[in-house]
Amino acid sequence: MKRTKLINRHLSALIARLGHLDEIFVADAGFPTPEGVDVIDLSVVPGLPSFLDVLQALRSELIIESAILAEEANASLVDSMKWALDDWATEVNKPIALSQTSHEEMKSRSKQSKAIIRTGETTPFANIILVSGVVF
Repeated sequence: MKRTKLINRHLSALIARLGHLDEIFVADAGFPTPEGVDVIDLSVVPGLPSFLDVLQALRSELIIESAILAEEANASLVDSMKWALDDWATEVNKPIALSQTSHEEMKSRSKQSKAIIRTGETTPFANIILVSGVVF
């Protein structure tokens, strides 16, 4: 059995097969998933699990070098995501570049993701693209 905090077998398998610059998409409950992209659906009821809870779980195993948020996200959500990413970067002692793009561009870009992780989050535009980094 694994020793790390992340116990979801689907998330662990996804992280294990990521290469440098591969992308995963963490999405709110309403994000439209494109054909041909694996979906790991963690949603249970509205709000469970939350978007930030899933980011917290992923950071226990995943190294990222950048993240992309929707420009349409409200300021409070953006601040929460920035705080979470800053904390993540401090924990792994690696900078994480943060940028924003339109929600339409994010929907288009989700087609190249290795997987979409669907949360129970119902906050509009609570979506993020995580770009895999390297541990060295």
